[in-house]
Amino acid sequence: MKKQKSKKSRLAPRPEAPKDRLKGWTQIGQFLGQPVAVAQRWARSGMPVKREGRFMTASPEELSQYLGREAGLDVPVHITTENMDLSADLKRALSYARAGNKNNKGLRK
Repeated sequence: MKKQKSKKSRLAPRPEAPKDRLKGWTQIGQFLGQPVAVAQRWARSGMPVKREGRFMTASPEELSQYLGREAGLDVPVHITTENMDLSADLKRALSYARAGNKNNKGLRK
């Protein structure tokens, strides 16, 4: 007797997370430059993450805005990587700090 080949059911392709989303605690922690445990603790205290199936996802833009608010800034925090040119961010931070010093001089006696 000849064995019949069983037809394997094909699984539907999983929808991929958009490339602008971080998928899983590992990617979120790497983006933040923190261990996974720290990212999870920050999520419990209000960091914007969403559950999608069994994974947690986050938007890099939302995380930057959250970190800016937590740092008391009006602008999102720019999270750097090894290959980034930081000169524009440094100039922006210096102008922000100088503007803050000018505003604070009037308060001192």
